Amino acid sequence: MGFIDKYTGKLRTYKAVYTLNNILQYKKLKHNKALYKKYKLDQSIYSPISSSILKQLPPQPSPWLDAPDAAQKLKVSQQLEQFAQELQGKIKAWPDNGFLSLEGFFGEEEVDKVNTEIDKLLESHKVDFNYTNKKIMFAFRHSEALKAILYTPALTSILEFILGRQVIPFQTINFIKGSEQLAHSDSIHMTTHPLGNLIAVWIALEDTDKSNGPLFYYPGSHKLPYILNDNFEGGNTKYRIGDFVYKKYEEKVQQVVKEEQLQKKTFYAKKGDVFIWHANLLHGGSPVLNPESTRKSMVIHYYAKDVICYHEITQRPALISNYPISEVQVIEMD
Repeated sequence: MGFIDKYTGKLRTYKAVYTLNNILQYKKLKHNKALYKKYKLDQSIYSPISSSILKQLPPQPSPWLDAPDAAQKLKVSQQLEQFAQELQGKIKAWPDNGFLSLEGFFGEEEVDKVNTEIDKLLESHKVDFNYTNKKIMFAFRHSEALKAILYTPALTSILEFILGRQVIPFQTINFIKGSEQLAHSDSIHMTTHPLGNLIAVWIALEDTDKSNGPLFYYPGSHKLPYILNDNFEGGNTKYRIGDFVYKKYEEKVQQVVKEEQLQKKTFYAKKGDVFIWHANLLHGGSPVLNPESTRKSMVIHYYAKDVICYHEITQRPALISNYPISEVQVIEMD
């Protein structure tokens, strides 16, 4: 793990530092040249990027299951028939719910292998906890066994059907203990143009209960307007990211939860269960009541291919090392 992954100082707030890093990471950004041209974004691939810039571009369609007629399209979709009846029902509920669960999706042997891999990577110092002291980032880059989980065909076929596009695994986050993270939408961290072209997968690597900080979520919250930098006062300037921008974001989310009277649900998972959620679904980690407990889990975030990918909160283009070289084809949904 590099110094920047542990660093929490003021340099993290200067946009020029990120721009310099972007130049050094050219190979992970070069795919944006064609994408910026496609979406008529006239700026350098190294420059800061945010929704305030992208909202000035020509409007683009949302993912097909975000459209007002999504339920009707699903009723007549022949491609939906590739999935088992129970899963078809869960996908049909996606436009209203913004999530679906897959009980026992991964077997005990597969999950044990993931846990063993993480232990080995930590022991060998190939990975470590980042500045949060809770998250192990991008472990899949160091393990073929973990990478195989990301590309499980039975999983990616669901994700690609929901988004209507090929998906690209962007990052993994492994947790040993519960995150205790306050409610948030992933789209403040990993953002797309057009909006909605991100999808998340959470894998239970052990059982969860009330004591070890289970995942919580707000059904239907994905249908609310995205909370982006222009929707709250984060203290950003032309040259810097606000010192308390994420705290201000969390306060805005809590305000919306209260105003919309959203009802919190908790996902009590069994080892091997999978929870998939929409780019804008509000979710987080419950308090850990037993400090000695673990809540091993792995989150995978997938970007859709052929969209602009960036980080709204820090106004950075996303560095993607495994962007497919082949020509992009949007999957046509019947």
